[in-house]
Amino acid sequence: MKQLLIYCRPGFEKEAAAEIQDKAGEFGCPGFARTKDDSGFVIYECFGPDDADLMARKLLYRELIFARQMLVVHAEVKDLPLDDRISPLLEAAEGMELCGDIRVETPDTNDGKELSKFCRKFTVPMRQALRGKGLLTRKEMNNRPVLHLFFLANNHALLGYSYSFNNSPFHMGIPRLRFASDSPSRSSLKLEEAFHVFIPRHEWELRLTSGMRAVDLCAAPGGWTHQLVSRDMMVTAIDHNPMDAKLMDTGQVKHYKDDAFSWRPARLNTYWLVSDMVEKPARVVSIMAAWLVEENCQEAIFNLKLPMKKRYAEAVHNLDQLKAKLAALGGFHVQAKQLYHDREEITVHVYRPFKVAKLIPKE
Repeated sequence: MKQLLIYCRPGFEKEAAAEIQDKAGEFGCPGFARTKDDSGFVIYECFGPDDADLMARKLLYRELIFARQMLVVHAEVKDLPLDDRISPLLEAAEGMELCGDIRVETPDTNDGKELSKFCRKFTVPMRQALRGKGLLTRKEMNNRPVLHLFFLANNHALLGYSYSFNNSPFHMGIPRLRFASDSPSRSSLKLEEAFHVFIPRHEWELRLTSGMRAVDLCAAPGGWTHQLVSRDMMVTAIDHNPMDAKLMDTGQVKHYKDDAFSWRPARLNTYWLVSDMVEKPARVVSIMAAWLVEENCQEAIFNLKLPMKKRYAEAVHNLDQLKAKLAALGGFHVQAKQLYHDREEITVHVYRPFKVAKLIPKE
């Protein structure tokens, strides 16, 4: 198992490649990345025969910024006969560990989208055939590896597997979210996706619960505020520009036309701080770190806009600066991911695990 397959946003192959190259070096798994512009994926060629499997197990997926999914390539199958793709794929799958689920996927590109209907139809017969060969459990099991079929064309696929404890739980690594018609901005989907990616679902009732107080910096017109209001939180919105009238009519939003960089709450009862401000990353890092170190909030989610060049290096630099500033208080955990709804940006989540633990009721 010498190949590691990384899904990414089209146009960010070089960033995903630079990141996996760095991580592989830290793990002592030398190799090189193969990329194609706007392909939506990267293949890391390991020199060691078992290094790809080692990285798939030990390299924490949640710590990768630009990866949507990470899996080991078991085989590449070309020239699939269009009247019987299943037989050669079953033959290629021989020797794979018993898997608990199957995902038939494509790159997130225009060519990939043209294959999506075929992939949906192909999933059921392929699943049945794999079960018939004893390569897939009779029922879906989330404690077994996930088998992936990654179609590059209707006759060309990469066959591989990911570990269920160290992968994205979403098909193609993309949460399927529905835009609320009453939201003033599609940016609301960024924050909703961040909640899906960063906050374990079983902790939503504790960390995303009704009655919590939140602050949204540079909030107008209110896309992120809408996401908080929809969860019955009380929101303080800071922005010189007007907020959406329907949001204000909920009675859950207080709007202050103030400077987002200097405003602070009068009381230390804010749980969430969120911001999608269009500003230089260094300034955003400084203000977010200040709020967290001053304990003006307990958790924060915010975006960092990336430059046109050296985007991976810039992301790492700003995250390092953030961690250095947070060290003044300590105990913080920093996560970052380029979400599906992000563009030239990454989304960052910061919290203190021991503070979250205090929210969990003692039995």
